Amino acid sequence: MSQAGKNLKYLRKLRGWTQEEFAAKLKIKRSLLGAYEEERAEPKLEVLEIVSGIFKLSLDELLLKDVANAKGGTYLEKRRQLKMMTSVAEIQFVPVKAAAGYLAGYADDDFIDELNTFTLPMLAAGHYRAFEIIGDSMLPTPSGSVIVGEKVDTVDDVRSNNTYIVVSRSEGIVYKRVAKNNRTKNKVTLISDNPQYEPYNVNADDILELWQAQMIIQKANVQQRWDVNQLASLVTNLQDQVSTLKKKMN
Repeated sequence: MSQAGKNLKYLRKLRGWTQEEFAAKLKIKRSLLGAYEEERAEPKLEVLEIVSGIFKLSLDELLLKDVANAKGGTYLEKRRQLKMMTSVAEIQFVPVKAAAGYLAGYADDDFIDELNTFTLPMLAAGHYRAFEIIGDSMLPTPSGSVIVGEKVDTVDDVRSNNTYIVVSRSEGIVYKRVAKNNRTKNKVTLISDNPQYEPYNVNADDILELWQAQMIIQKANVQQRWDVNQLASLVTNLQDQVSTLKKKMN
């Protein structure tokens, strides 16, 4: 008996896609995908070829093997082995729409393995992850930019005033400059590059992950432009904020 319907359902859920989202990728109706998953119909060859390309599985594996429990290695185990064999580290990409799922699954190997990946050969060996940011709090870095960060093990390893992706229970995923607080060791201050946003404190114990920014990837021709009056106003505001921060931290 074909395993295709069972495998389609497993792989879809592994990526966190709804039937409608997966059906759109397969260029079929949601109701037809439902029939495949419930084994009321057999997937057509052209559909299986698309699935094969997305998940890097052969047609034989999709049709004949239970990829969730295959002897000789499950789908996820094979994915991990392939990653270990490559000389260039893969960078998992966390888009905005996956941010909520990331907060729940950041420590789940299965969730991380199913994030889309890419490589940047110019990066030195390390542990990297990429996050899409939204909003104007870090202008001139525009909304929609992708920040490639290298993992920082603890808050103690933070270099003050460098930029980081900060993953915390209270704030979610944010891109900010991080300053250590000399008065309160259990807090760090998060600072926006856009001085229209006030700095704020986060408890160190509340931070789940820190990724020091190494590269910024952005679309061409979307860089924020400032006129002279805007820049003068921003510099003045920034100087005022720095003075206030120094008084608080000393």
